[in-house]
Amino acid sequence: MSSLQDDPGRFVAGRLAKMAWQSVLVVGVCSLVVGVLALAWPRATLIVLGVLFGIYLLVSGVLQIVAAFGTHVAAAIRVLAFISGALSILLGLLCFRGEMQSILLLGLWIGIGWLFRGVTQTTASVADRAMPARGWQIFMGIVTALAGIVLIVSPLASVALLVLFGGIWLIVLGAVEIITAFRIHHAAKQPATSG
Repeated sequence: MSSLQDDPGRFVAGRLAKMAWQSVLVVGVCSLVVGVLALAWPRATLIVLGVLFGIYLLVSGVLQIVAAFGTHVAAAIRVLAFISGALSILLGLLCFRGEMQSILLLGLWIGIGWLFRGVTQTTASVADRAMPARGWQIFMGIVTALAGIVLIVSPLASVALLVLFGGIWLIVLGAVEIITAFRIHHAAKQPATSG
């Protein structure tokens, strides 16, 4: 009780550290479990991803249409928002026609996004000579664009590989987070035993 009266800030920080390790541990265990599930059942993982992607497209489409009618911007931007929202809803509905359609659309969506991002990053890096780590930025832009092209050309196989690599990454990330959680827990216990 005297530590609370002497330094309430230290007491609060100690309580937060004790709670933080549990949060990091839960996130780590969840990452580990999802990674194992993705590797154990890649087809089921793809189906779930496809359904979630369809839901995302439907919700984002509806929100874009609402925004198109509710904003005070130029008419051209409102029309574009409406068209974008309607296309999102259409693509979202196509995702629910079958498993392969949703996986195919997911692969194409990611591929197009990576292609645009890679081209933009490469172009910006080449144009801006003062950009920090310019060489790495150009390299990453080219790799991202190439990965986008691979996804566009072969979306089903590429998305399956993404699930495999994603599962492995989640297992590694989960293990690191679990180790980090126990280190935080150990560090949080140190001041309590010494004080």
